[in-house]
Amino acid sequence: MSYVERSLVPGETLLYQTRHHWMVLIGPLSITLMFLALAAGLFVEAIEAKNGKGMVAGASTEAVHGMDFVAIALVAAAIGAIGYGVAKRNATEMAVTDRRVLIKTGMGSRRTLDLMLSRVESIGVEETFFGRMLGYGSVVVRGTGGTPESFVMIAHPQEFRRNVQQQIGGPKPV
Repeated sequence: MSYVERSLVPGETLLYQTRHHWMVLIGPLSITLMFLALAAGLFVEAIEAKNGKGMVAGASTEAVHGMDFVAIALVAAAIGAIGYGVAKRNATEMAVTDRRVLIKTGMGSRRTLDLMLSRVESIGVEETFFGRMLGYGSVVVRGTGGTPESFVMIAHPQEFRRNVQQQIGGPKPV
């Protein structure tokens, strides 16, 4: 169960929910591919060394086992890198209910913002050219008398802002 679902009060309705855009996975994916390429190179070199070919032909058995061990460690690091990226992506939640705006970021340490809709002073969206093309951007929420809270690489930021504005301008619940 997500943070947003656990935070709903009785009678409150979840209207819109989003999280980090998939672009936050580009860095971890690049690292993963680099580690896998290095591991594949080491595995190939170890196999060729066992067959008496390659750059380290005639290498000792210990050296070949060492290459195998390093290659396995690189595969484990690749799995860890992509796992970290996915966990970080899923650790950010943004939602609009019929009463408030809920935002949660962080994995180990957590940062939350629960802002009643009546207290939202402004909500801004910042998108780069590529952000507009791919559907991500930064959302800046400002509560009355508060400092702006910025959240980056959010999927569909315009839709999030539109949902907040619809709730602020729409009919109030009885």
